Amino acid sequence: MTVLNKDNVKTCEQLLKEFSSKEKPVSPEKIIFTGIGDRDVYNITAPFEDEGEPVIAGRVESRDSEHSSVYFFVNRDGEWIPREGAPVLELQDPFFTKISGELVLGGVQIFPHPINEGQLGWRTVLYRGSSISDLQEFSNGPDGMKDLRLVELADGSIGVLTRPQGEKGGRGKIGWTRIPSLNELTIDVINEAPLLKGQFTDEEWGGANEPHLLANGLVGVLGHVASFDEAGDRHYYPMVFALDPQTGGISDMELIATRSDFLPGASKRPDLADVVFSGGIVRNPDGTADLYAGISDAEAQKITIKDPFLQYEQTN
Repeated sequence: MTVLNKDNVKTCEQLLKEFSSKEKPVSPEKIIFTGIGDRDVYNITAPFEDEGEPVIAGRVESRDSEHSSVYFFVNRDGEWIPREGAPVLELQDPFFTKISGELVLGGVQIFPHPINEGQLGWRTVLYRGSSISDLQEFSNGPDGMKDLRLVELADGSIGVLTRPQGEKGGRGKIGWTRIPSLNELTIDVINEAPLLKGQFTDEEWGGANEPHLLANGLVGVLGHVASFDEAGDRHYYPMVFALDPQTGGISDMELIATRSDFLPGASKRPDLADVVFSGGIVRNPDGTADLYAGISDAEAQKITIKDPFLQYEQTN
């Protein structure tokens, strides 16, 4: 297996400078959701097939609230509408993967903080089933952890990407471990996953959004890297890197889009105007890929980019 070696930690400013000289994304498009009243849909998954048709899971919430639901949408005449009879999950920021042919879907659950009165806590909750219609909750991550992700590896084992915050992860860093099966996914396993080395500065943070098993056995990770500016506004950028599942070695991160590459639109709050939250990537046979993303915590768009994972599959 290839051993990946990265050079050094890169800040958002350095990553933006590198991105400025690269081929830019094309064909930005707003994804139209109907059937949910005046609520926003953002932080979506890429489309995935369920019972023979493409489905998008999306975070649905009112503009003035953080209390959201995850709906499953299907395309009807160019618009995405809630699928009739599909469950509605009380979660934020949905994601999916397939493990041993089974659908695994997760999201972030919020709850009253057990210590800090009036504040919210959160955890990642995971469901599994042969299809959306029979999803059953089977596991959850530690309290306070978002961006927990799973990927089935070439040998049938399961890669686990974590994102601790606080004493271990600061504002948020990515961890990695492997387990033999879903039954081995425990709070202790997640908490003990070693951090990937040299990825984020302590002032910035990031997480994994969608890992892809690549043709050569490496894992291509779609994620995000984020920072605050001096005014306290947030800046989120979609990024990718490759991970060697045998060694935990990683490549340097690189950005694949910025907010200005998408169409203008609304923002949930002024401090979220420059937020692109990586939802998922669909790789196309022609060497391009469609990036699906939540935009400014208020809407969803997709954009076409050069397939960012091809370079890792060509690694010797």
